[in-house]
Amino acid sequence: MSVVSVEAIPVAYPEPNDHGAERHLLLVRVVDSSGAVGWGEAVTMWPEASRATAELVRGLGDLVVGRDPVAVDAIWRSLREHTWWYGGAGIASFAIATLDIALWDLRGQLLGRPLLDLLGGPAKQRLPAIASSHATHVAIEDLVGEIAAWVDGRAEGAKVGFGKRGDANLGFSHERDVAFVGALREALGPQAQIMVDLGVRVRWSVAEAVARTRAFEAFGLHWIEEPLGADDPAGYETLRAKTTTLIAYGEREWNVRGLERIVASGTCDVAGIDPGRAEGISGFLRAARAAEAAGTQVNAHSWSSAIVHAASLALSWATPNAHQLEFKPHANAMQQELAGDTFVAPAAGGWALPSSERPGLGIEVDETVVERYRLDR
Repeated sequence: MSVVSVEAIPVAYPEPNDHGAERHLLLVRVVDSSGAVGWGEAVTMWPEASRATAELVRGLGDLVVGRDPVAVDAIWRSLREHTWWYGGAGIASFAIATLDIALWDLRGQLLGRPLLDLLGGPAKQRLPAIASSHATHVAIEDLVGEIAAWVDGRAEGAKVGFGKRGDANLGFSHERDVAFVGALREALGPQAQIMVDLGVRVRWSVAEAVARTRAFEAFGLHWIEEPLGADDPAGYETLRAKTTTLIAYGEREWNVRGLERIVASGTCDVAGIDPGRAEGISGFLRAARAAEAAGTQVNAHSWSSAIVHAASLALSWATPNAHQLEFKPHANAMQQELAGDTFVAPAAGGWALPSSERPGLGIEVDETVVERYRLDR
């Protein structure tokens, strides 16, 4: 078998989990000589990033067409070697990511095995599901009530975005933030995991991050994510020395080298890795192994379409140091519509089920949905 075509497909859709904001993704459709189709995704976010990534995918397609899709590792290495002049961290990593995911999907189909099997099988018995969304309501009681409904019988906890779109305005007032976390703990009970994720609208100083985190610790906060942004080694070193809560970041690292750097810093307890950005499934595996060697947890950033979610699900089950999986509580076009009844939702009781026995990613992409949201037709 050999790859016969690579198609880059930019799409955009309204995301109800982000206050209805338009989000951009680049999907890739890879076809082999048997007619099998593999799907990949780059989490590009913005229209110009989708256009740029699409152009790179079309160029890199010349390195993929004619190759055996089972040879995923060899192709991944050749893509990285080709992009050395303009690669590093950024758009080239997006392009590699979406091609790599599509090739893993195709490989599984050709071998007749689900992705989880290709990754070595489950490394754990249970995987907690975490409801992950952005706070949008004005009143604390409304915020807490909505999140409690997401968690009830469906998740082991919640990750809440501060400083996001909407009217919640969390992240700006110490007193209000602490009141919210306290009310959420009371509503969810003592066992539920609570994570706080700082958005780009919030800019805490190191002192503010220390004060907020210490206050949240009274309510058993599981982790604080990007309280000092994506890249502040000295600030994170101070925060680590003055608090006990787990510190999570890494989502905005686009390659294996960057993720290895933050793990080596000793300031990151949970490295967020997005297979739709950080060089794909192959990139995730390498970064997760480096994190495991350093005693660091990883968290698959699966906050995107059914394609990246399916990849993140299998990776989280196969990775010993991945301890939870996030899911979006509101149904959305790029998950439930794109993959229909093959989208993998949390099981009753708050646990993520292993990916299906279907080969590859285990999802059936509805190409009529792809066409409905594509931008280049």
